Amino acid sequence: MRKATPHPVVEQSAYGYTPTEYVCIIFVVLFSLSTLAHAVQAARYRMWFLLSTACFAGVLEILGWAGRLWSAINPLTFKAYEMQIVCTIMGPTPLAAANFVILGLVIRRLGPEYSRLSPTAYTVLFLCCDIVSLIVQAIGGGAAATAVNMFKDPKKGGNIMLGGIAFQMVTITAYVLCAGEFILRYLSNRPVRAAASREANADDDNRTATPGSGDTRQALSPRMKVLLCALIFNTTCLFIRAVYRVIELADGWGGRIIHTQVYFNVLDGAMITLAIITLNVFHPGYLLEAPARATKVDEKEI
Repeated sequence: MRKATPHPVVEQSAYGYTPTEYVCIIFVVLFSLSTLAHAVQAARYRMWFLLSTACFAGVLEILGWAGRLWSAINPLTFKAYEMQIVCTIMGPTPLAAANFVILGLVIRRLGPEYSRLSPTAYTVLFLCCDIVSLIVQAIGGGAAATAVNMFKDPKKGGNIMLGGIAFQMVTITAYVLCAGEFILRYLSNRPVRAAASREANADDDNRTATPGSGDTRQALSPRMKVLLCALIFNTTCLFIRAVYRVIELADGWGGRIIHTQVYFNVLDGAMITLAIITLNVFHPGYLLEAPARATKVDEKEI
């Protein structure tokens, strides 16, 4: 039996396939709706950091999938390929930054003494790592896209992109470990800075705190539980996408993974769609709207 001959357009396409038009339209619409909703929600709850994180991520994804839609209509347009490769590689990074900031707010609400880092230090550290990752991915994506456009080997740019995404994956892993430790310490009421917290509270309130009492500990409300579950799901989606991208780029530009459209649609597009919409549905502005003076946990309930 003769092996099927690829369509000439597919052979010349930088993708190794022609993007499916209706799939691209679906993702453009979903990201557009989510981004618009994030802009409205950011204004509604005055969470302006979401404009430079979730909204920015949404805009990048819209541009990336618009580039793929352009490629579906005109497969041999290299400008469209450049547009999609740079934007889809960078898109999830600002979304991860939103998670870092939100967890800092959660730590401040539940009790900073249970975190190894202060909420501010926590946010600044992970945001700096995220910015480094974004810059490296942008440089690599631009170099790879330019190389493809000039019919040169994009391997060098791909390796830079791989480094940026690998660094992002390490950052997300560190974020998960720090967040996990915070939650475990909170649930078991084992503050990291118990002595300092007790002294401060004793001075402020003119009372003596008992060891392990967790004076600033706030109740884990139903809304907070929902927000934590949303962050776990969101982070899992981002991590799956990062793992896929690392494997894809490690496999090479001529590899089977990068030339298989369904992998990209499911493990990149769908994962980021789920992650960004999760923050629309379970919005931190609503879930953190309860006043900071929430009822403290009674020690007898622990």
